[in-house]
Amino acid sequence: MENKLNSLTGKKVIILGGSKGIGFSTAELAAREGAEVIIVSSNQQRIDAALSKLPATATGHVVDLSIHQNISDFFDTIGTFDHLVYTAGENLKLNVIAETDIALAQQFFNIRYWSAFAAVKYASRRINAGGSITLTSGNAGARPSAGWGVASSICGCVEGFTRAMAVELAPIRVNCVTPGVVKTNLWDGIPEADRIAMYINFSKTLLVGRVADADEIALTYVYLMKQQYVTGQSLVVDGGGVLV
Repeated sequence: MENKLNSLTGKKVIILGGSKGIGFSTAELAAREGAEVIIVSSNQQRIDAALSKLPATATGHVVDLSIHQNISDFFDTIGTFDHLVYTAGENLKLNVIAETDIALAQQFFNIRYWSAFAAVKYASRRINAGGSITLTSGNAGARPSAGWGVASSICGCVEGFTRAMAVELAPIRVNCVTPGVVKTNLWDGIPEADRIAMYINFSKTLLVGRVADADEIALTYVYLMKQQYVTGQSLVVDGGGVLV
């Protein structure tokens, strides 16, 4: 029988960015483990589609996370809860630094870093004892390729913020999941043929011989919600990508 301390049964889990990709897969898995899941997205159609696949206990809210007041207002109305997961992020555009528009590059920090910052600020005072916050980075912080300057910078910021918040907000646990390449909508901006070729090329180099599905990464978020003795960590789940 599972220790109630490490169970998600009856726990309220909020997933910002939970209508698609890794966030949706995390919502599915948490719900299967008995959690009351609340997903947040800026798009009502995506929320409706996601809720149609989740248990009836799941709910969804439309929140434009690019406006930090919206995040504050959301947490003012949601009440107390147990776990916060932040997976929101728009599709990144990769470019070498000589061809990077700095103003555009700065915009990518808004959802992926500053909105995560705001979510932690406004959510942390509402988290129940034994609860947690799990943010999202990527292995580009440790293993960047040419053209990944912006993405790598964001990853480094999120991971540093994770460690700082683990200290500041203790005993609330604050961790970060650091995936490698995953088959999600993140890459929808790339033509399908190029996207498939990219997956094949990565599969040839990764130690596990394949690219992950979102469901596999979701296991890590659920683990960090349930594991009561881990905080301040960025857990790499990348098929060995940082080693090759």
